[in-house]
Amino acid sequence: MKKILIHGSGHQAASWNKVISGMPSPENILCPNLASILEGKEANYENLYASFAKYCHKTEGRIHLCGLSLGGILAINYALDFPEKVKTLVLIGTPHKIPKAALGFQNIIFRFFPKSIFETMAFDKKDTFVLGSSMKDIDFSSKVNRIQCPTLILCGKKDKANLKSAYYFSENIKNAEFKVIENTGHVVNEENPEALAKILTEYYSANA
Repeated sequence: MKKILIHGSGHQAASWNKVISGMPSPENILCPNLASILEGKEANYENLYASFAKYCHKTEGRIHLCGLSLGGILAINYALDFPEKVKTLVLIGTPHKIPKAALGFQNIIFRFFPKSIFETMAFDKKDTFVLGSSMKDIDFSSKVNRIQCPTLILCGKKDKANLKSAYYFSENIKNAEFKVIENTGHVVNEENPEALAKILTEYYSANA
């Protein structure tokens, strides 16, 4: 059964490399590059989610979805729309709704960044703004109680911005487990890949 690891907007597929190196059967792990799966379409959320859903549909059988931040949002969306396809769900540093004030502040800061800064991120400068603007009304608050599959909620202890959402998920998703990862911020897969690999390996073994 395939495991699909989905990166956030500030990173690329390679951000999972160290995690994968610490997990068994890497041949069963897929890491889509979100910009690539758009296949040239405008980088708004509607197009991105449609491309992501198409990618998941092509994967035979049920799948394990694991998403960080934006990747977690896509994973929730897919698990709600296609529950029969999702074996387990892992959400890392994922908001249950988009914090509009924080998004607005981020956009102001991003405007001053040179284009070169965005080369290590999922999307270029223009597409980052397009995507952010198209996501401002996303809110899963009233929907996550419909998620039926086993779900693991993870959040770095230093990721103050997303801890509240992590608790919300743990209280409103029926089959949820919740773990806080010590000495770690938002980008768990890069900041603490060894701990994440161990947690995921144990979780997938228990939910094979």
